Amino acid sequence: MLKNWTSHAEYHQFITNAVSALNESQLKKFNSYSNSLAKLTSLNLDPLAVHLAPYYSSTGRPALHQPEIFRSFILMLDQNITSIDLWVKILLNDDLLALLIGCHPDELPPLGSYYDFIDRLWLHHKDLDKTDRNKLYHFPKNKRPSSKPGKGKKLSNRHPDIVKKVVSFVLDEREFPFHYEQLLQEIFSLIAIVPSLELNLFSSDSLTLSGDGTCVHCHSDTLGTKVCNCKSNGVYDCKCDRKFSDPDASFGWDSDLAAWYFGYTLYMLSTYNPTYHIDLPLHIRFLDARRHDSINAIVALSEFRKLNSNIPITNLCLDSANDNYPTYELCNKWNIIPFIDLNANRGHPKSLPQTMAFSKEGLPLCSAGLEMVLQGFCTGRSRHKWRCPAMCGIVDECPLGTSCSPSSYGRVVYTKPDWDVRLFPPVPRGTKAWKDVYSTRTSSERVNNRFLNDYRLHNMRIRGKKRYSFIAMMIGINIHLDARIKKAKIDAA
Repeated sequence: MLKNWTSHAEYHQFITNAVSALNESQLKKFNSYSNSLAKLTSLNLDPLAVHLAPYYSSTGRPALHQPEIFRSFILMLDQNITSIDLWVKILLNDDLLALLIGCHPDELPPLGSYYDFIDRLWLHHKDLDKTDRNKLYHFPKNKRPSSKPGKGKKLSNRHPDIVKKVVSFVLDEREFPFHYEQLLQEIFSLIAIVPSLELNLFSSDSLTLSGDGTCVHCHSDTLGTKVCNCKSNGVYDCKCDRKFSDPDASFGWDSDLAAWYFGYTLYMLSTYNPTYHIDLPLHIRFLDARRHDSINAIVALSEFRKLNSNIPITNLCLDSANDNYPTYELCNKWNIIPFIDLNANRGHPKSLPQTMAFSKEGLPLCSAGLEMVLQGFCTGRSRHKWRCPAMCGIVDECPLGTSCSPSSYGRVVYTKPDWDVRLFPPVPRGTKAWKDVYSTRTSSERVNNRFLNDYRLHNMRIRGKKRYSFIAMMIGINIHLDARIKKAKIDAA
């Protein structure tokens, strides 16, 4: 039962009353937490009271301190604590931190309430979850692949047609199975995305999303835990079934380290605010480490659109792992302009006119081998106009002189997006307009860094996709709160 939810106004009043009762020494220490206090006082949890009510029983003992536990997780990550158990002990020994989350020191929630709160927000039946933890798996469950793609190289897609199938699945408006993190994503939208949109931290009029996956290394044992009696019988290398503390984790390829890692892929959609120089995560999803980013991008994009149907997507920036026809076709269906780096291994299609030459980025080349200059889009004939680079002042002199074209205007060619949706996107690849938008994709790398290093996701002593997903949501909310504080300081200056 969900009762006694402390409202945002009541939390503010609690802090005011608590501060007035502090002595001079306590007040000095409390002021050292000013940034943390600014975060927590700007975090309005009132929308959660209504949204979470259906996930609590209508009978029985009321759940206590639910908003306080939520604030406690936010503060734990803000203080760079990576262990929930350690954090509960710290709160018991620091009355000021207890006051910050909205609790009197003698009313702090116990450790079990924290884990119960995480379990409640994961849409997997709790009894089944216990069964999964006790399940035995064949050994070896996780086998490290023997071959390596090489440093800086990514794994190829094991199933070339799978992207097409996933896109068809999405266009049929079907739901992805085992979407246990849906409630976490709804909370993230309510508490982080909606307030940030209202504060103009990002714009819904011309939203540019950047997608990228990053490797999250978990700390569980890849070999599992033996439950048999073989060791006592002198057999030390048995292949009996075993328990695994993180059965969802698998081996994936970390191209930066040029090594196999055990864990997950964290795939996020982010955006960049050039006015305040702010990077914001807008969708967070943990996925199988073996899964290719071309699939992860479709899953994340589909979920974001369903959860935030009031926020239209204008541009989508992705790396060359997503350079495939189904992704372009999906963007076309959803009226999204794709900005996707070309994958050099996929070459140029045979459908292009044989009389024209193109650069590796899909730009038409003149007879001298120079990239021609975009002169606009002819709406009436649905084609892009390209002009001689010498006549546009890009190069000082044409190597071919007038032999290329006797016209004083210079040689002109046209390309039609209908020729090839991949090679000729709505905004031609390699042009200034394309580069200006695609340059914002670096926001995804900065967001990855904030999750993994600033908020120490790599150091978290947790197990399982459920807890990783929960902590990642809390980190995402922290980043949005950081952005609010940064904007307020800039506006006040």
